[in-house]
Amino acid sequence: MTDILWLSIAEASDLLRSGDISSTELTRATLERIEASEPAVHAYAGVMAESATRDAQRADVELAAGGSRGPLHGIPVGVKDLCFTAGFPTSAGSRVLEGFVPSYDAAVVGKLRGAGAVIVGKTVTHEFAYGQDVPPTRNAWDHACYPGGSSAGSGVAVAVGSAFGAIGTDTGGSIRAPAAVNGVVGLKPTYGRVSRKGVFPMSPTLDTVGPLTRTVQDCALMLAAIAGRDGASDVWALDEPVPDYVASLSAGLEGVSVGIERDYFFYDAVAEEVRSAVEAAIATLASLGANIVEITIDGLELSVAAGMPVLLADTSEWHQRLLRRQSSDYVRETRVMLELGELVSATAYVRAQRVRATVQQGLRDAFDRHGLDAVLAPTLPLTTMPVEALSVDLTGDGQTALSTFIHHCFIANVVGVPALSVPVGFSPAGLPIGMQLFGRPFGEAALFRIGHAYQGATDWHNRHPALVPS
Repeated sequence: MTDILWLSIAEASDLLRSGDISSTELTRATLERIEASEPAVHAYAGVMAESATRDAQRADVELAAGGSRGPLHGIPVGVKDLCFTAGFPTSAGSRVLEGFVPSYDAAVVGKLRGAGAVIVGKTVTHEFAYGQDVPPTRNAWDHACYPGGSSAGSGVAVAVGSAFGAIGTDTGGSIRAPAAVNGVVGLKPTYGRVSRKGVFPMSPTLDTVGPLTRTVQDCALMLAAIAGRDGASDVWALDEPVPDYVASLSAGLEGVSVGIERDYFFYDAVAEEVRSAVEAAIATLASLGANIVEITIDGLELSVAAGMPVLLADTSEWHQRLLRRQSSDYVRETRVMLELGELVSATAYVRAQRVRATVQQGLRDAFDRHGLDAVLAPTLPLTTMPVEALSVDLTGDGQTALSTFIHHCFIANVVGVPALSVPVGFSPAGLPIGMQLFGRPFGEAALFRIGHAYQGATDWHNRHPALVPS
């Protein structure tokens, strides 16, 4: 079966349960794809071939006996190298953790294993997800270009077919940016929707854990498996029932209202090719029955100013002990940012938290005033950028370019709402473009419904990059 790697999770799951393919076949093909693609894209920090093979064989035995654990049973997936994996190294992309082997799985890893997923490896991250160093991962569509935020390894793995789905983390857009620039789907869930136990943190009030996949349906399937509190061990996880995210996927868009905030999300810095692709996506949703509403959201311009003091201070606080003891093991760029975070005053931190409440109220008022199910925007104002643009001093153009990415994504973290990135086209240079759907708290099902309807009318998600040797 030559196209086995490009099956969706839903398609592969059906074939596994019918016995037409085996998890061992899927896992072997995925491991072979990792071996073939890694020299070019460097998506993996470590490959778990031995344990993945065992888990696949176990899945085949269970499935043959009629013991399906759900749609992820037997499906090969990757997890970001911030997530603890019992008995396998977790380095968070840093020499600081060299030799660290967790004794237990992160909650999200445990839930994946409980759902029968086969974990094939740990995907590359920026050092501690801070986004200051330049990891080896390369964009799936153009290896000379930026592959996204700190979950780039997960996004690239899904894009090149070396994972059917993957886990990322998102503190300021680090799931959605890799999804957009690599042409895949990425979800930043509602704050607290997925437990962060056993995941190295940045900011306790901004961090989220979520899935990257090739289709919206697959994203819904993965969220259903990983959502929910893990006992009482994660005080930040919310004890909310996990709905059936797939149930309403095919309900259509009649009666669905989508808001468009042009002043903030469609401003002058948005590239014309991005603007054109997202406008076409809006027209497609309207043709499918969605009610498109032009809106204004008060306070959006305060999002970055509210979030950055919190992110800087929270991250520096967590690293303080390690920084004092192992400062030379951090890359220079990360160390500088950690030192900068220690200069954030208590007054600035408290003020930032108050401004967050203002931004949150503005977004809530807009949703309520217009009866919205989602707000739609470009995921990023640009397609991507050359990797060299990142290899500059923090006061140079690279930092400015990255700040434009934060501009579009950070609002979801500052406010805590879910946000879904879906592919909506390609630039003339062949680079993917994404649209972002923001929802109400715990409104992931509505975002999936909109994204799934869009993918049913388009084929951008079915296009795959050519593997170019490094």
